[in-house]
Amino acid sequence: MSPRPKVALELIEILDAAAEIADQFGTQEVTLANLAKKLGIRPPSLYNHFDGLGDLRKKMAIYGIERLYEVLAQAAIGVAGDEAVMAISKAYVHFAREHPGIYEATLMAPNMEDEEVQLTGSKIVDLTVRVLQAYRLEGETALHAVRGFRSILHGFSSLEKSGGFKMALNLDESLEIIIKAFINGIRKN
Repeated sequence: MSPRPKVALELIEILDAAAEIADQFGTQEVTLANLAKKLGIRPPSLYNHFDGLGDLRKKMAIYGIERLYEVLAQAAIGVAGDEAVMAISKAYVHFAREHPGIYEATLMAPNMEDEEVQLTGSKIVDLTVRVLQAYRLEGETALHAVRGFRSILHGFSSLEKSGGFKMALNLDESLEIIIKAFINGIRKN
């Protein structure tokens, strides 16, 4: 494939292409060379957008977190309480199923303590705290519940992706049972 004529690519176009590579082949295949090849440009052109592979990974993490947030926020519209918790649970797991590479990228920023990564991730925490307000959780108790909720959803998604659920049981039904147990648990606090 010959290089594309000089056309200014937007960062979002580049990250969309990186997400496609990640979802199809895994995050390890998102390299500057592979990304440039997919975009039909020379690898040095990517340095107009990234300070190397680490910066690409950081921007992919932020991109993935933002996309996950959008999906969760959309799921929470017009619902509250148990219905909202169930809706964002299903949306989270569906996102991980549909976008396994970009979901993985949300966890792979070179520095998860990076201020921009933290700020982006805090939107999901804030959304979840708002959803859990229906259970009158406040302060640290609410944050502990958010951690538990995320652990359930991430654990479920990771086990499903790795083939950890071998029994012939409906996975969506299992998720509903687990989330109902979580809801019953936070009601007792």
